[in-house]
Amino acid sequence: MPAPPCASCQAARAALRRPRSGQALCGACFCAAFEAEVLHTVLAGHLLPPGAVVAVGASGGKDSTVLAHVLRELAPRLGISLHLVAVDEGIGGYRDAALAAVRRQAARWDLPLQVVAYADLFGGWTMDAVARSTAGAGRSRSCCTFCGVLRRRALEEGARLVGATHVVTGHNADDMAETVLMNFLRGDTGRLARGGGLGSPGEGGSLPRCRPLQLASQKEVVLYAHFRRLDYFSEECVYAPEAFRAHARDLLKRLEAARPSVVLDLVHSAERLALAPAAQPAPPGACTRCGALASRALCQACALLDGLDRGRPRLAIGKGRRGLDEDARASAQSPRAAALPSF
Repeated sequence: MPAPPCASCQAARAALRRPRSGQALCGACFCAAFEAEVLHTVLAGHLLPPGAVVAVGASGGKDSTVLAHVLRELAPRLGISLHLVAVDEGIGGYRDAALAAVRRQAARWDLPLQVVAYADLFGGWTMDAVARSTAGAGRSRSCCTFCGVLRRRALEEGARLVGATHVVTGHNADDMAETVLMNFLRGDTGRLARGGGLGSPGEGGSLPRCRPLQLASQKEVVLYAHFRRLDYFSEECVYAPEAFRAHARDLLKRLEAARPSVVLDLVHSAERLALAPAAQPAPPGACTRCGALASRALCQACALLDGLDRGRPRLAIGKGRRGLDEDARASAQSPRAAALPSF
């Protein structure tokens, strides 16, 4: 049976049916519709004002590649300038290939690129070194916890190096639904309270950051990359299979098979969630060591690094952080304080 005509242009044959709407579109019309929806998300959410200098978190993967390409297409209409910022976590046999993809993108699209490395920012710690340390402490499954916190700090530092006024990341709707689901399963009311919206306005001196692809499904991100013939790195991180997120992802896939709208339902639930006053997180303050925004005496990055330096990485995770908070002020002037950049 031949493919139906494109529902938009009526000229070409449809190449796909949009996963959520079922609308039959050719590749060109789908890409135009995808870009228009991202533009609407940015404009309706007032995410990137004219004149913004935008640091795009570039990992080389499909999401950040699609985000960079779409924003480059939309930049003249938005009145923004773009910089790619890549983070070298120090993962042997994985990150080098991903960074090579980012460098190809920067050259092809004529975009400036800044690379920042964990080893330079965090006193020599790389993710491979963190993995060895946490494995010895029985915490090998916590690598993604360490990496997520440190990568956020590294991306902020890279953005400041290029003079950015805003940071954007390629998190899509599936990523956000997984995060919401994880926070529900862990009973993490603090993160649930902060999980709504399309980003953060920039508190405590941090840069505003947003997620222009938050309402785009992973399937459509992949389809856009296919029709635009984008070059991206597709290997999974060597530490990802043991992460808690992998369990949330598997559960979400099963839920989506039963209820196709579950991804966006979870995303919108986080936007509308209202917690009882007793469950609201305390107002954030400043880290006693580096000055970054923190809900406790030490920010997450300082707490994690402090635990690694002590040879007790478990202290930096979950309830074990209480041990760090008790003596954070006493150790605020330690050598680690000089190793972390101030924000």
